[in-house]
Amino acid sequence: MTAFNFEQARFNMIEQQIRPWEVLDQRVLDTLTRMPREDFVPERYRNLAFSDVAIPLGHGEVMLKPNVEGRILQALAPHPTDQALEVGTGSGYLTACLAQLVHHVVSVDIIPEFTEAVRLKFKTHGIANAALHTGDASRGWGERRYNLIVVTGSVAKIDEVWRQSLSLGGRLFIVTGLPPVMEALLITRAGEQEWTRASLFETELPPLRGAAPVKTFEF
Repeated sequence: MTAFNFEQARFNMIEQQIRPWEVLDQRVLDTLTRMPREDFVPERYRNLAFSDVAIPLGHGEVMLKPNVEGRILQALAPHPTDQALEVGTGSGYLTACLAQLVHHVVSVDIIPEFTEAVRLKFKTHGIANAALHTGDASRGWGERRYNLIVVTGSVAKIDEVWRQSLSLGGRLFIVTGLPPVMEALLITRAGEQEWTRASLFETELPPLRGAAPVKTFEF
């Protein structure tokens, strides 16, 4: 049996999925190339690590598709001095990539098994600038402000606490709407009580646990 060529699959992921989705920031591309995505997927899906699919993680959660991860990282425009908050650790891959691009990441997941699994992976890969917590961050986390906030589950509406948790110039990535078409948004804090809102792309994510459910219509 021929061994799976992870490096070729990684190259194909960048060139056939991520670049065509207009992810051209070289820092982001380099990070996605260096960080071994195959180490962050469940073992039984290891050979699908670079496929254009939302890989199941268990508990009804999925790993974001590679092109979505790339667009998130590019849209957030991370700086080496940034402090970031991630709501929904999941596989930990996006967390690991963020940690390469910013000063520090706080990542919170409501599922203890995810937190512990990622903690072990980070130890293996020497990632020391990320704090992993188990808890419900659907209505914020702590009193501090962040330069970047990324919410990895969909919500019915944007909770005011996330906007208030941004520092001046801070960016929030969040997905709102109804399946099968949801809207990815970038919210930027332009002043103490001023925010801008940009529509990035359409996607579909499972709902964020703990957040108000997205209402659906019955006929």
